[in-house]
Amino acid sequence: MAALPVPLLALVLLLLAGCGGPGAAGQRRKEMVLSEKVNQLMEWASKRSVIRMNGDKFRRLVKAPPRNYSVIVMFTALQPHRQCVVCKQADEEYQILANSWRYSSAFTNKIFFAMVDFDEGSDVFQMLNMNSAPTFINFPAKGKPKRGDTYELQVRGFAAEQLARWVADRTDVHIRVIRPPNYAGPLMLGLLLAVIGGLVYLRGSNLDFLYNKTGWAFAALCFVLAMTSGQMWNHIRGPPYAHKNPHTGQVNYIHGSSQAQFVAETHIVLLFNGGVTLGMVLLHEAATSDMDVGKRKIMCIAGIGLVVLFFSWLLSVFRSKYHGYPYRYVSL
Repeated sequence: MAALPVPLLALVLLLLAGCGGPGAAGQRRKEMVLSEKVNQLMEWASKRSVIRMNGDKFRRLVKAPPRNYSVIVMFTALQPHRQCVVCKQADEEYQILANSWRYSSAFTNKIFFAMVDFDEGSDVFQMLNMNSAPTFINFPAKGKPKRGDTYELQVRGFAAEQLARWVADRTDVHIRVIRPPNYAGPLMLGLLLAVIGGLVYLRGSNLDFLYNKTGWAFAALCFVLAMTSGQMWNHIRGPPYAHKNPHTGQVNYIHGSSQAQFVAETHIVLLFNGGVTLGMVLLHEAATSDMDVGKRKIMCIAGIGLVVLFFSWLLSVFRSKYHGYPYRYVSL
């Protein structure tokens, strides 16, 4: 192939440089902006695991491109005058998750944890048409958040472990949750063992109380009521105590879905189950005790009343969670 003359070759190179120059310059500017954003986020993350953002920071670091990192944002209302108890509880779990990531050996600039408080970024709430808190949203490295990028708080609860599973599902970043040591459990167990040991020592010559059927039956009954009311589910999932509607201010103590529950709901169910159990105990005593007939009739009537009343309330709770359930004990 014939070689191009030197002046013509120089002209071609100049044209090629002129065509590629603006694109290359734009790419360099984009890389510089991205580097500045990542460095800024890393600096803030080194000081605080959860980065607090206002409207300007959110638009510049989360919404505006370029971005090669994901940002998990908790939208909340922590100021005391907002009276958002759930926000405070969720914030504690969110801080545990963010600290577990920040101080893990796998920490990178691939993902950051941030927070927007309503009183510091109300314009962000308006921009996203958001009217409830707390809300967790994942802003992925590329594109806009999809449906799954909004955390289902009412279904999953806000325990750090549940949030970590959601983060792993949305970002492929697996976080091992490390909770600060909690000495309340061991202290209570030690206290219980000390009390039992003290009773055994004081009554070493008379241990009949260890064979008391009523005491053991009461302890077993308390354990069964706690488990059947959903206390273990609360311990695993960490649901909110209740839900307050931000528009009407109405507080809901019963979750409307059969796949979730509130802590207050378990307390209510525990009370209702206890009422039914007490009614059954009274009916049993009325049928088997040696008391006079008048007292046994009173116990029988009271037992029937307790069973009917509390079991009806239990069915009402069941019907509110399983919509369309046709049966009821009494009209409530």
